[in-house]
Amino acid sequence: MSPPTSLFATPLVATRQDREAEERERLAPFAQLSGDSRGRLHPESEHPHRTAFARDRDRIVHSRAFRRLEYKTQVFVFHEGDHERNRLTHTLEGSQIARTVARGLRLHEDLAEAVVLAHDLGHTPFGHAGEKVLNGWMQQDGGFDHNRQTMRVVDWLEDRYPSFRGLNLTHETREGLAKHGCEWEHPVAVPELQRSPSLEAQIADQSDEIAYLNHDLDDGLRSGLLTPGQLEEVALWAESRGQVEAAYGKLEAPVLRAQAIVALINRLVTDLLGTSAARLAEHAPATVDDVRKAPRLIGFSLELEGLKGNLKEFLSVHMYNHPEVVGRSRMADEVIGGLVQAYRADPGRLPAHVVARFPEEGEARAIADYIAGMTDRFALAEHEKLLESR
Repeated sequence: MSPPTSLFATPLVATRQDREAEERERLAPFAQLSGDSRGRLHPESEHPHRTAFARDRDRIVHSRAFRRLEYKTQVFVFHEGDHERNRLTHTLEGSQIARTVARGLRLHEDLAEAVVLAHDLGHTPFGHAGEKVLNGWMQQDGGFDHNRQTMRVVDWLEDRYPSFRGLNLTHETREGLAKHGCEWEHPVAVPELQRSPSLEAQIADQSDEIAYLNHDLDDGLRSGLLTPGQLEEVALWAESRGQVEAAYGKLEAPVLRAQAIVALINRLVTDLLGTSAARLAEHAPATVDDVRKAPRLIGFSLELEGLKGNLKEFLSVHMYNHPEVVGRSRMADEVIGGLVQAYRADPGRLPAHVVARFPEEGEARAIADYIAGMTDRFALAEHEKLLESR
């Protein structure tokens, strides 16, 4: 029996060079190719089979910070239910949307996915409430921002390699993670931001939003914080529910909710693909450099932007400012604020490896790094231990 044929130069096993050649044939001219990466902060030998962006994705998934996302709050604290999303499940849902959009536009799926997989690594315990508390405590020391903290995690805090600190990701993945608005000094050079990042990074931003809007809606209904009656004022939901009922008739509430969420995701993704393709045809970028000089080209139609804004406003009023969710802000203030006070008053309560970083990082930043890296349950346990010791 003759061996199976292969599309690649080497039978059976594709090399990195095969993959890079395949990218050049298959992807759009404005896609970011892995073979054209601007490289890493610390030069490394290329892998024989994996492309640069595939290695980025894998390094992120294998990082300690990625594993800790399982016990970090999205909206619900980890012990409040087994079915509500956490930072890890949010990240995975967003990454799958990013792959779909990137594939549809003939862009680099691994790069788009890598940016989404890493984008929340800098989040504190207790979500945005925890970030707000830590930022307040850090005002005299540059503040705290989860986007820049993500850069600290991938560039500096992960400790896995003998020759460098951080994950040593490619310039393009780091560019997709870099954000404006941070006052504290970064330990290594941050990618210079141009008018727009790569299309893959733009896809990551939009996929993150699609994911959290839909799963927060789903979790709100599942938990009872939101009711179907309330949602009738939201046009996107009402239209999606109507579409499902027209197709299937009367359904049990859990199935109706699930199918309405599916229909809503499909509508957002379909609009994103169609609108982005039209913008790309209009601006006709010939290269990745043309993309960086253009306005953002990955986005929604004006109609859907308006409908999406209505949904976001609804979630802000009825979900994120619900008394039960606001109560978690008080928990974050008590737990994170208590930890900061205790550690600043007595650094001996900290692990030795954190104290050892004081001379290089500064006491405040080293403590912020330590607290930001905690999971919800570890922060609660540490706070309880401190209370008991008092």
